Amino acid sequence: MACGGSEEEEREERGRGSRRSGNGLEETFCSMRLKHRTPASSADVFNPRGGRITTVNSFNLPILQYLQLSAERGVLYNNAIYAPHWNMNAHSIVYITRGNGRIQIVSENGEAIFDEQVERGQVITVPQNHAVVKKAGRRGFEWIAFKTNANAKISQIAGRVSIMRGLPVDVLANSFGISREEAMRLKHNRQEVSVFSPRQGSQQ
Repeated sequence: MACGGSEEEEREERGRGSRRSGNGLEETFCSMRLKHRTPASSADVFNPRGGRITTVNSFNLPILQYLQLSAERGVLYNNAIYAPHWNMNAHSIVYITRGNGRIQIVSENGEAIFDEQVERGQVITVPQNHAVVKKAGRRGFEWIAFKTNANAKISQIAGRVSIMRGLPVDVLANSFGISREEAMRLKHNRQEVSVFSPRQGSQQ
């Protein structure tokens, strides 16, 4: 499929118009945006001390619906953390674009399958339903992740919107074999949403 063409080709197409009826799909693809800017002002999550997360999916870049892909751009400041979470409906390929940090990936069975320092130029694959956490190094940490769903979703394990917040304290205590006080700390340990600012005195 080609977008546009010479005048002669266009006249020929018009001449065949009575013999062929298009479905509009070619015009749809030709008119779709292929680029999407992600300035800091458009971030979905912003923490002035931690960084920002920006998501690009079929809602703000419609052609991704046909490609069945979405993307996430992350910027973490010095020693900040992207809350532990898992991809609910997509695999993810993470490309580190700047800085350095640490990535931990845990399988759905609780097995640590990756726990290493990473830096610019590396590519990491995060399978669906595997928990992942990212922590920036002293130079900060930036990445872009490509996900195999036009509207990829995540579920957080920590933070103000995490799944832990919705569970009763007694359920958490019994599930993890901890006291009610420890379960309370687990539920309310972080008041930030997705990007956690570094603890005072934290070191990489």
